[in-house]
Amino acid sequence: MATLKRWVLRRRPVGEIQPGDLELVEEPIRDLNDGEVLVRTLYLSLDPTNRIWMSDQDQYMPPVEIGDTMRGGSMGVVVQSRSDKFKQGDVVNPGMGGWTSHVVADAAMVFPVRQMPGVPLTANMSVLGGTGLTAWFGMCDIGKPQPGETVVVSAAAGAVGSIAGQIAKLKGARVIGIAGGKAKCDWLTGELGFDGAIDYKNEDVGAALDRLCPKGIDVNFENVGGDIMDAVFNRLNNYARMPLCGLISTYNDPDRPSGPTDFARVLMHRINIRGFIVTDFLPRAGEAMAELAPWVAEGKLKWKVHVDQGLEGAMDSLQRLFTGNHDGKLLIQVSPEP
Repeated sequence: MATLKRWVLRRRPVGEIQPGDLELVEEPIRDLNDGEVLVRTLYLSLDPTNRIWMSDQDQYMPPVEIGDTMRGGSMGVVVQSRSDKFKQGDVVNPGMGGWTSHVVADAAMVFPVRQMPGVPLTANMSVLGGTGLTAWFGMCDIGKPQPGETVVVSAAAGAVGSIAGQIAKLKGARVIGIAGGKAKCDWLTGELGFDGAIDYKNEDVGAALDRLCPKGIDVNFENVGGDIMDAVFNRLNNYARMPLCGLISTYNDPDRPSGPTDFARVLMHRINIRGFIVTDFLPRAGEAMAELAPWVAEGKLKWKVHVDQGLEGAMDSLQRLFTGNHDGKLLIQVSPEP
């Protein structure tokens, strides 16, 4: 009998994820019902929000329940179908397929992956997937950078930050990225065309912001939280916009650090702060893709994908998100592409 492997949440992590918080189990694949498909996972997306879903804190989706498959976005290939909608060999997006080698899914909840000539399949998990949508809606719908304005992006060498910064450049803004390490900063200012980069591991962020943003900051695309967020926040101009995409520096901290120390600045400078989740914008995905796809086709938008091999190493791979030991979008290749 054919089997699948899946990671199961056994207990809620306290602080950093520890061995035993999740368990890899193997079990038989059940028979399909009418209208269902069996999808072999090709790629699994690893994202900071995975850590939030493991907890029972207040969040935008129900937490993963103890004993359930760890939630995660994936892309796969149909290996068996009892639906007229898909045939064997179709590359599909089963949504939150989870940390599993195979997914049995209702075909109505599965969507075809449209492949762009000359573009790697993994782009559909990054610049042409949820990552690109997050960057586009956060920057264009909330940040709304104007020509000549100054935009700061934290975690700027990450999956979302690197794309968000490039979008701001395409809209005519000055863009300063914050990243960890000289190599990442050089990538931002070299290949991606950022106007400046701050290495938070080796320089004072506040002093660097004063040097690179002498007229203040108009848009803060926030991915990190903590002290870095505070340094940017304290330099926001009148009517600045702050798309709040993530707070990754706090996700392993059980004490949940507070927000900006000078919260009165929101009032005094009429700052617009908006937290957002990409799923809120999915009905409008076509708007974003109308710009993202041509930019990719024309080579105006660059991206990186870091691919680890094997579902078995998912827990170790996830730690890369919190150490910065990766470039761009973090994926696990679970099985070979068709």
